[in-house]
Amino acid sequence: MTTHLIEDSYKIAKKKFAKLGVDSDRILEQLKGISLSIPCWQGDDVGGFEHPNSELSGGGIMATGNYPGKARNIKELQKDLITAISLIPGNHRINLHAIYGDFRGEFIDRDELNIQHFQNWVDWAKKENLKLDFNSTLFSHSLAESGYTLSSKSPKIRKFWIEHIKRCREISETIGRKLNDKVIHNIWIPDGSKDIPVDRAKHRELLKRSLDEIFQQKLDPNFIQDSLEGKVFGIGSEAFVVGSHEYYLSYAVKNNLMFTIDSGHYHPNESVADKISAIIPFVKGILLHISRGLHWDSDHVPVFNDQLIQIAEEVIRINALDKIFIGLDFFDASINRIAAWIIGARATLKSFLYALLQPQETLIEYEEKGKYFQRLGLLEQLKMLPFGSVWDYFCYIHNVPIGKNWFQDVEEYEQNELRRRKNS
Repeated sequence: MTTHLIEDSYKIAKKKFAKLGVDSDRILEQLKGISLSIPCWQGDDVGGFEHPNSELSGGGIMATGNYPGKARNIKELQKDLITAISLIPGNHRINLHAIYGDFRGEFIDRDELNIQHFQNWVDWAKKENLKLDFNSTLFSHSLAESGYTLSSKSPKIRKFWIEHIKRCREISETIGRKLNDKVIHNIWIPDGSKDIPVDRAKHRELLKRSLDEIFQQKLDPNFIQDSLEGKVFGIGSEAFVVGSHEYYLSYAVKNNLMFTIDSGHYHPNESVADKISAIIPFVKGILLHISRGLHWDSDHVPVFNDQLIQIAEEVIRINALDKIFIGLDFFDASINRIAAWIIGARATLKSFLYALLQPQETLIEYEEKGKYFQRLGLLEQLKMLPFGSVWDYFCYIHNVPIGKNWFQDVEEYEQNELRRRKNS
């Protein structure tokens, strides 16, 4: 598509949206301010760098597929991330898990982590003008094999994981100071049971005790913000999840913490979007983990679909971008991993652009005056407006390929870089 055609198409779209009272130039500025947190773990199937040939294991999650060329070390992962980010419009962040430290061939157990193991990432982020987020890692470890970590009945196991999270919180705060930014630190644990447990209450009591001990340490809220992520079930925890949606929501409300909503963690018939306005008045903030679950939390690559659009619409309609942080959380090893990052991030940004381009004031006016057929009719009309021309222009002004033109960049990168790597 030529520059002339992109600009002309945008001018036509701008006029059509203006007739509905929507300033598309202003909307593009708003979209520019939405910074996605890109999951590093998509690049190597959640393996991390603790051991040679590390692979995801346990914890009710799994990566499927064996597409050639996954990252085997920090240098390769960073190179892949930069390639992906260069093809995503806007300014975004990188989300790290604790297993992605720079361990330099030495085994460092997770209760011994400190900022030196992530200085490589800090230096890289400064060089590339990026910000970072962080996650404690409570899976793929011998002390998680029982199915319980922070809620384990073993004091030894609980002590180990409490120390791990304490160190991850300190690392997050230090990263925030070094990058002069607020790091979102997310906690998710795999604790639960495959079959029907009898003593649910004891595990939940122990989890509360562990969390209370962790959060006794007060860190600078200018540089770290903690969030708790619940789940309905996982592979190996079908009958019981200790840190359920209700459990963590209650804890977050009581302790003024953020709450994480993962769009793949609920029943397919549940509206994730509906939860946002129900929760946001009572918590410090919401961390959205954008994923695409098919029947369960399968972590498929997000696509521009009704569920994702509805989530974006709810965030925009309640004007909560200052309290809602948007991260991606998926890992698909069946396709080119760089392409997965690009498709997922672009789909998420498209959804927010689609939501931003709606004439909110007119829609609310119709609703308040009981003009329901007009409200529905306008929502239908919006589907036919040239949203795609606005998206193309957004890509154009951010100097990234338009349409499917990015395919060639990824294909060349695969040929020149990924195909030269031997699968670990």
